[in-house]
Amino acid sequence: MRKRVLFCLLCALPALFGQCRSTTVAQPARTDPPVSRHVRGVWLTNVGSQVLGTSAGIRQAVKTCRQSGINHIFVVMWNKGRTLYPSAVMKNTFGIEIDESLQGRDPLRELLDAAHADSIKVYAWMEYGFAAENNGFGEHILRMKPQWAALGQDGKVVVKNGFKWMNALDPEVQDFMLSLLKEVATNYPDLDGIQGDDRLPALPTECGYNPAVLAAYKQETGGSMPTDPKTDVAWVNWRANRLNGFAKRLYTELKAIRPTLQIAMAPSIYPFAKTEYLQDWPTWVQNGWVDLISPQIYRYNIDAYRNELTKITTQQISADKRRLLVPGVLLKVGSYKPDESFLQAMINENRRQQLNGEVFFYYEGLTEQPRFFNTYFTY
Repeated sequence: MRKRVLFCLLCALPALFGQCRSTTVAQPARTDPPVSRHVRGVWLTNVGSQVLGTSAGIRQAVKTCRQSGINHIFVVMWNKGRTLYPSAVMKNTFGIEIDESLQGRDPLRELLDAAHADSIKVYAWMEYGFAAENNGFGEHILRMKPQWAALGQDGKVVVKNGFKWMNALDPEVQDFMLSLLKEVATNYPDLDGIQGDDRLPALPTECGYNPAVLAAYKQETGGSMPTDPKTDVAWVNWRANRLNGFAKRLYTELKAIRPTLQIAMAPSIYPFAKTEYLQDWPTWVQNGWVDLISPQIYRYNIDAYRNELTKITTQQISADKRRLLVPGVLLKVGSYKPDESFLQAMINENRRQQLNGEVFFYYEGLTEQPRFFNTYFTY
């Protein structure tokens, strides 16, 4: 009898242990949305956000993005006169290798590693572009390189919306900016893309009165000296065409380094972009100098959003280039955030106009609209 009981127990042990082992290793199913084949992007900045301040913050942000269905992160890498990655160009030129609060780290490397492990692409967003400083942040650039300043009609450095500007029409300034772009493209071979915005390539229309610029304008056009910086059409177009040339150079030279690197731009809406910042971005799109265009359609009601988007799709971008259009959508700024119905209405309008992606400004708004991001990716 004892042998029979022992035999039965021995026979039952594998099943018992197997059941315990299975219970121990069981994990809850992931609830993340599937990775979309369309662009689901978000801007990640160091203003109004502490994410980039720690490695743990970066890992948590990637997790939040993945759970929200985000598959593209556009992360700031140039603002306040500093890079947010270790830069030999900045160290050699201005003695500041990286934003001082990030010394000893490489946030771009940290983000790339974390994001790529979760099927998220990363673009280096060169936010300040040709803007040297904002309210004192970045003052060292024009202090150390005063010849780089962009001058207005009064001969003073142009300040617009708190930003002091470098002269984006100066070949030396252009070379500097391109050296930063090439550096980040070269040092991070797994970087998915680079993004300019409403300050790259850009220059306030009030700028351009540096002696060398005026001399070049007069020599090339044979015309009289420009008068009003905004209403003198020939003067506006000449300067915008100079920036068009830089947009072409930027695209061509970065593609020569790495053909798979995506070149993205997020300008202001047109024609404001040109009349205020000399950004003739429809020309960039039409000539193939950009792989992704995200105009900042930051509007506060659906009629205004629809009107701007319709102008873009019917007047500013040809049908064969529409695949490059991924609108910029306002998710949060200061204390403002659009309600869920307005957010959904903007997405619906994008889909109605056969646009399958968008980029949200900015990351901190993701956690404030959880229900929206639970349904958004069903589209």
